[in-house]
Amino acid sequence: MSGMKIFEISGAALVAQSVRLNTVASNLANADSVGASREAVFKAKHPVFVADGDSVRVDGVVESSRPPLARYEPGHPSADAAGYVYTPDIDPVEQMVDMISASRSYQSNLEVMNASKEMLLSTLRVGQ
Repeated sequence: MSGMKIFEISGAALVAQSVRLNTVASNLANADSVGASREAVFKAKHPVFVADGDSVRVDGVVESSRPPLARYEPGHPSADAAGYVYTPDIDPVEQMVDMISASRSYQSNLEVMNASKEMLLSTLRVGQ
């Protein structure tokens, strides 16, 4: 493996974890949103990662298949004729765990890049 390949691999991992962090942030921001129908409710997003040789790439972002939760709130402006509003089935604890995991993975890959950079610089200094 060439010295520069490590930067490509870590860079791809940083991009992947950045997408993961953004989807978690979007899910948490919309966790308390309501809709007047099951179809109008925000659906949680999840990135799909694919192995790409020695690296990883984001194949896309898919919507959750979890059905929305119905709450009886007849006075709510978004309530349907039966008095229900619908909220996404997003577990904030699950999202926070995913955020912590993505954040640590991002930090680890950043450390790999920094350590590789320092080793390459040390190698260059040997020749001086």
